[in-house]
Amino acid sequence: MSYKVIVALLFFSLVIIPSFSQEKLTVTDSITKEEKKLSLNLDIVSRYLWRGQCWGGDYVAIQPTVEYAVTPKLTLGFWATTNFKSDYFYPDGISAYKGYQEIDFYVIYQINDFLQFQLWDYYWPSVSRVEGVNNGFFNYGNDGSKTVDAMLYFDFSEGYQYPFNATISTLVAGNDFRYDSNGEKPKQNFTTYLELGYTFIFFENRTSTVFQDVEISPVVGAVLNNKAEYYTYADYDKVSFTNLGITASKEFDLGKGITMPISLNYTHNGASKNTALFGKNFWIATLSFSY
Repeated sequence: MSYKVIVALLFFSLVIIPSFSQEKLTVTDSITKEEKKLSLNLDIVSRYLWRGQCWGGDYVAIQPTVEYAVTPKLTLGFWATTNFKSDYFYPDGISAYKGYQEIDFYVIYQINDFLQFQLWDYYWPSVSRVEGVNNGFFNYGNDGSKTVDAMLYFDFSEGYQYPFNATISTLVAGNDFRYDSNGEKPKQNFTTYLELGYTFIFFENRTSTVFQDVEISPVVGAVLNNKAEYYTYADYDKVSFTNLGITASKEFDLGKGITMPISLNYTHNGASKNTALFGKNFWIATLSFSY
């Protein structure tokens, strides 16, 4: 399935699905949705891009998410991605990922109505054996495939005059090591990433469900200290604006508690180096199903 197929599906959804969509949720439906403990989501993306980093080449990826609300403030989650490719590198032997898979576990604690603390455990094992890499799930060393990310997420998108959001992300454990000039003495780098986004909502009072509540979300994201080279497609010796993007999205209610968000994203990686393998500009189409 190519990105052209995904774009075609998005277009089909915009034109056809509204005729089957339900009206806005009633008060009772809204209360039921708020009290729901288990949430399921499936994303079909034209390629996997994370903070301007392309993982798995130009291949469609499937990304399931499972969340469980332990309390109104505490949520446990699982997220994964795969592009179903069994070859780790491209045939020419260049150091770029072709087959890619990732399994993440996370905890979200809602501090107040606009601030979350999130702790993510990233696990990105090789799809085939690679010399010098230990894919053990509990290996957080410098030859491992694990990293722990501590985040503060600010979200003023609902109920505030200025609907912006911000992320402060710091890698606090796992394979995020920098080395001395001799390539020795690994030291935790605590690589930090900052992101600022904004949400514009258009056609809020439009009667047609096709264009009602379309969201346009620009974002600016930068890596501050990439000396550990954790962000492969970024600058290693200076602040790197890897994630300059904009997303158009629309959510359709399919009834029975199922929604279908769709989105189209453009991302520019503004790094001055290390972007030659996949380029600096990406179009990402996403078709989702949520319950």
